[in-house]
Amino acid sequence: MDPPQPPPKPKALLRHVRPTDLRAAVRLAAQATTGVIGVAEGVHQSVRDRLGLPAGTAPGRTGGLTGQIYQGIRGVTQLVGHGLDSALAVLLPMVDDPSRHPEPSPAREAVLAALNGVLGDRLLESGNPLAQAMELRHQGRRLVLERPQALQERLVGASPHLLVLLHGLCMNDTQWLRNGHDHGAFLAQALGCTPVYLRYNSGLHTSTNGREFARQLEWLAAQWPVPLESITLVGHSMGGLVARAACEVAQRDAHRWRPLLRHMVFLGTPHHGAPLERAGHGVDVLLAATPFTAPFSRLGQMRSAGITDLRHGHVLDSDWQGRARFGSGVDHREPLPLPEGVACFTVAATLAPQRGLLADRLLGDGLVPLRSALGQHDDPHHRLVFARESQRTVFRTGHLELLSSPVVAQQLLQWLGPVAHDEAD
Repeated sequence: MDPPQPPPKPKALLRHVRPTDLRAAVRLAAQATTGVIGVAEGVHQSVRDRLGLPAGTAPGRTGGLTGQIYQGIRGVTQLVGHGLDSALAVLLPMVDDPSRHPEPSPAREAVLAALNGVLGDRLLESGNPLAQAMELRHQGRRLVLERPQALQERLVGASPHLLVLLHGLCMNDTQWLRNGHDHGAFLAQALGCTPVYLRYNSGLHTSTNGREFARQLEWLAAQWPVPLESITLVGHSMGGLVARAACEVAQRDAHRWRPLLRHMVFLGTPHHGAPLERAGHGVDVLLAATPFTAPFSRLGQMRSAGITDLRHGHVLDSDWQGRARFGSGVDHREPLPLPEGVACFTVAATLAPQRGLLADRLLGDGLVPLRSALGQHDDPHHRLVFARESQRTVFRTGHLELLSSPVVAQQLLQWLGPVAHDEAD
């Protein structure tokens, strides 16, 4: 029989769990409880409607004594939640010093990234401390753009070629390292560029993240230690949409980094959406079809703005503003071509062994269809025109395997290497 394992040391435990997580968990629990109460009351009222009993003043609310009971339960939940939150706000600073926290573990950061991908907009709106702020990171640490001197010291030896990598939904910058390979580190060694990684809350609207990324990149470019000659953006999955959104903002607002943008590379980017989100919208419609299942559609509608943007591949504010996120499934996007003056490349993956109807229309890389990743669309106004030599399809490869594929790495090197630079010039 194995001897009992000693409990983890406090410092080691802090790599995975922080005291402030308790306050965040209390807020999430209160919100979840309120949501479940709403679903239960909605089903209850559907039954009362059939019996001709009065409804409450708001849709899905019960009336009479039943409504008062639900309102009381809801009030107690909110009272307990606010009480615990206030108490923890006072107590935690007495027992916790964030400046002494060790570096978070990869497991913790992966969980936070996934949570933000699913609920990031709600976390931000409610002021939950688990909401991730956008950061530009180098060598695993945040670049403090507000402190130019510290930034200069962190970037000693920087190259005039800046490479920025943008992760996908429910991921973070550390996950560019997969199976021992990191496209950023590989290209840095092969091309002599300096890699910087974007970390962002992927539960926010793509256009919102694109606007903030454009702003932070403008700040970084202005403080780069050496004169910048070129910028390359590499986006995986949703990261490619964020890159396109940032490029459009930079073009409109005449950012100084925009003329320095030479290359954009998209790895499995759902330029025209992903079928899983469209399936999610279909479930919403089915649940809303009957009075008894309609309340349960609220559970599916907890998914973030970032996820619903993937239904059709939203990039601009106008793609979603003024429309209900869970309303019509019609594609309302404004056409947005690839940026002018930038060499754009795209890699699409498929789990199939070769091209064909199954690979193109159904399989894709498990998440993104080939046509979407290649920018192809039946409507020519939405079609993204990549040169034939600027497209690559890799077979027997999944969505996440694009991050570690040797074939993809070599293709990136071929596109971005010195020969490609000479041809572009």
